[in-house]
Amino acid sequence: MTDLLTRRQAVLGPNVPTFYDAPVEIVRGEGVWLWDADGKQYLDCYNNVPHVGHCHPKVVEAITRQASTLNTHTRYLHQGILDYGERLAETFNSALSQMIMVCTGSEANDIALRMAQAVTGKTGIIATDNTYHGNTTATAAFSTRRPPIGGYPDHVRLVPAPDTLRPLGGTSEGQGQAFADQVTRAAAELEANGSGFSGLMICPSFANEGMHDLPRDFLKPVAKAVKAAGGLLLVDEVQPGFGRSGTGMWVHEWSGIAPDVVTLGKPMANGHPTAAVVATPDVMAAFRNAFGYFNTFGGNPVSCAAASAVLDIIEEDELVTHAADVGAYTLGLLRGVSHPAIVNVRGQGQFYGVELEIDGAPATELARRVVETMKENGVLMGVIGRKQHILKMRPPMPFDRANADLLAERLQESLNACPI
Repeated sequence: MTDLLTRRQAVLGPNVPTFYDAPVEIVRGEGVWLWDADGKQYLDCYNNVPHVGHCHPKVVEAITRQASTLNTHTRYLHQGILDYGERLAETFNSALSQMIMVCTGSEANDIALRMAQAVTGKTGIIATDNTYHGNTTATAAFSTRRPPIGGYPDHVRLVPAPDTLRPLGGTSEGQGQAFADQVTRAAAELEANGSGFSGLMICPSFANEGMHDLPRDFLKPVAKAVKAAGGLLLVDEVQPGFGRSGTGMWVHEWSGIAPDVVTLGKPMANGHPTAAVVATPDVMAAFRNAFGYFNTFGGNPVSCAAASAVLDIIEEDELVTHAADVGAYTLGLLRGVSHPAIVNVRGQGQFYGVELEIDGAPATELARRVVETMKENGVLMGVIGRKQHILKMRPPMPFDRANADLLAERLQESLNACPI
C-alpha cells in the first residue's frame, strides 16, 4: 500500500483525492460487490457509475463486440449513435428530443451553459450555494466545494440551497416559493450588473446539497421564476437519472417540470466514459449555430453500444420498479437504525441519506468515522452535505433486499462503534 501511494504521488502529483484514511486497492468487481488486493469483499453502496452492476456481462459483450468491429468519431456516419439517440429521446415525456454525446458530466454541463448563452445572448448563471456540476473552467466557476481562484466571477450568483431540517423561509410548505424568490432576486442582480440572466442549473434531487426531503411540487415555483426572468432551466440528472429514483427514468419528470436542457453522465454506459446533453430542438439549433462544437470521443460507436446495453438491461430487468421496491424496503430498515446523532433519514429509490448532528451542529467528524468503520466492516459508502455530515448511500441498481439487510446490520454495528 505504501509503495502504491508513493508511486501515485510521483506519477500523479500531490493531493490527488483518495477515499479512506487507509485507501483501498480495488482489483475486481461483480454486481454490487468489489474485492481488494487482499481478497476482502465489499458491498458497494457508493458507486452509481456501474449503474446496472459492476462488469455486467451484457455491457462487457456489447463493448467487446463493437470494439472488435469499429470505433471512430461522429464526423463519419454511423447508425449506432442515431439508434441510441432516438431510443434515449423516447424516455423523455417532453420536447427534449435532440442530443450531443460527450465523455463526462462536466463536459455535458459545460455545453448546457453555452446553450443558455446561445439562446439568451447573456452569460449570467445561477446555482445553489452548496453544489457541484463539474470541473471545467466554466462549471468550476460556481462550484462550492472548491471555490474558484480569485473568488466567484460577476456572472455567477449562488442562492441558498433547500434544507430538510432548516427550510428556506422557515417552513417546509413555503420552501419551494422561498427558493424561487431567491432565484428571481439573483436573476435581477445579474441583469443589473450587465451579465444578464442566461439560466439556472440544478440537480432535481439536490444530490450534492444533501438530497433533501422535498415535496413533489417543490421545483414548480422556481421553474416559473426562471421562465419569467427569461432564462433557461438546466437540469443536471448526472447522479439521479436513469431510474435511480424509482419514480421513472428522470427525477425532473416526477417533479412536474419541463427543462430546456438535461445533462446525463455517470451511469449512462456503466463505467464506459459516456455522457450527453439532451435539449429541445430550438435550444439545440441556437447552440449549433453559435458554436462550432465537435467532440472526438463523444458518441463513438463503442460508447453508444455500451449505453444501448444499459438501456436494454434497465428495461429487461425492470430496474426502475426494482429501485422503488428495494428503495422503500431499505429506507424502512435505515429508519430502524438507532444512534443519538441521527436527526433525519431520507431517500428516494436507490439513493439514501442519514443526517448526523450533535447538539444541533453538523457531526462532520462522526460521519467520517462511520464511513471509515463501515469500510472496515466491508461496506463502502460516502458523505454529502454542506458540512459533509450526511451519510450517502447510492449503490448499483441491482442492490436487493438481502443487500439492504446487510447494509442496515453493518451500519448499526458501525454506529455502535462510533459513540458521540
